[in-house]
Amino acid sequence: MKNSRDYLKYWRVIRYWVKAKYGIGTPDIDMILFLYSEDYFNKTKFREFEELMSWNEKRFDNLLRDGYIQVWRKGYGKHTTLYELSQKGKNIARNIYRKLNGEEIAETAHLNPLFRKDASYTDKLYRNSIKKMNEFIKQQRYLSHE
Repeated sequence: MKNSRDYLKYWRVIRYWVKAKYGIGTPDIDMILFLYSEDYFNKTKFREFEELMSWNEKRFDNLLRDGYIQVWRKGYGKHTTLYELSQKGKNIARNIYRKLNGEEIAETAHLNPLFRKDASYTDKLYRNSIKKMNEFIKQQRYLSHE
């Protein structure tokens, strides 16, 4: 019997796809997933989670510059600046959760860089894993409708 809580079976494949599709690293993905449930946050909250990651002095500034986080309210007086995950950042998190919940990953070059003709050897290995994962998802969907 399949375990209904087996969400992370293909996490490595999904993470590799996210890195290729969005051009971001694992620590940035981890941070986006952490911030996804935070409506608004300040730099202190950001740094609190960041302590668990590899050290990168510019992570906050880079995520802000690259449009993954944005200012929600500028600081004034006693009020600190508050930030939020941008639409771009939220879309990444939503895509990750959709894939973990059984949505297939596109197998076309214009939607998935791992399927381009100039893909690296490693990309091709992950491309094969995506095909197997998609087939598994289709099979599970078929079995649940019987």
